[in-house]
Amino acid sequence: MKNQKLAAIAYALAAAFFYALNVPCSKILLNDVAPTMMAAFLYLGAGLGVGLMYLPRLKKEKREERLSRKDLPYTIGMVVLDIFAPILLMLGVSLSTSANAALLGNFEIVATTLIALFVFKERVSKWLWTAIGFITAAIMVLSFEGTGALSFSVGSLFVLGASACWGLENNCTRSISEKSTYQIVTIKGFFSSIGSLVIALALGEKLPKIRYIFPALLLGFVAYGLSIFTYIRAQKTLGAAKTSAYYAFAPFIGAFLSLTLLREALSASYFTALLMMIVGTGFVIYDTLRHSR
Repeated sequence: MKNQKLAAIAYALAAAFFYALNVPCSKILLNDVAPTMMAAFLYLGAGLGVGLMYLPRLKKEKREERLSRKDLPYTIGMVVLDIFAPILLMLGVSLSTSANAALLGNFEIVATTLIALFVFKERVSKWLWTAIGFITAAIMVLSFEGTGALSFSVGSLFVLGASACWGLENNCTRSISEKSTYQIVTIKGFFSSIGSLVIALALGEKLPKIRYIFPALLLGFVAYGLSIFTYIRAQKTLGAAKTSAYYAFAPFIGAFLSLTLLREALSASYFTALLMMIVGTGFVIYDTLRHSR
């Protein structure tokens, strides 16, 4: 059991690492690719990449491992939420610094945990509640512009909206996580990409130039495809709330990449929020290891 939990933690941390590439790398590509179109190509990259990984396993996969009709409501919910979440995130990244957007993504932990508790009846310990308190305080510090007035950043609103969508999506995916991970990610990637592409074209966004398509697809395969794949594998053992909490490492890595790749200036409020989130993440790790003994 302990080895199984350690493997699940490794999957969750791998998911965080892969996803951490998303915000800073997307920030660079958004200079030449429209936000909604960018979201479409990110999920297309995920669907193509994991779909190719899935092909050799199709004949070996058992029938009961595949999604069935009873899984349809959760599958549809997963796809619909995955259409809107990356669009909101790309809008948020385009309107704020990628470092701030990376840390604000931790609101996904709060949303995932609350939905897991009240809708899906997952157990949430006092340590996880403490972690959520620190993370929520950090979000408030990071989201308001200046101390003169309570002026909320528009970019922050979009990022928080994306995180809320992904919080609900995490719980939908958790409900079908026992089924084929390859099939789930492939369906998620292709159908979410189609939905985002339709919205992008309806908004009048143009297809990006060919030289930007491959980097967007590659980023989608790693930051969405591999990240979602390892995330689902972690959920099977840890559940939605704890897996999401380990995912809190992603914004720290993303913020570091923003600093090194984009040379973004970091404010005092950023470092205050970072410290709060590190403390919150520490409580999550303690809670998980405490139950592994």
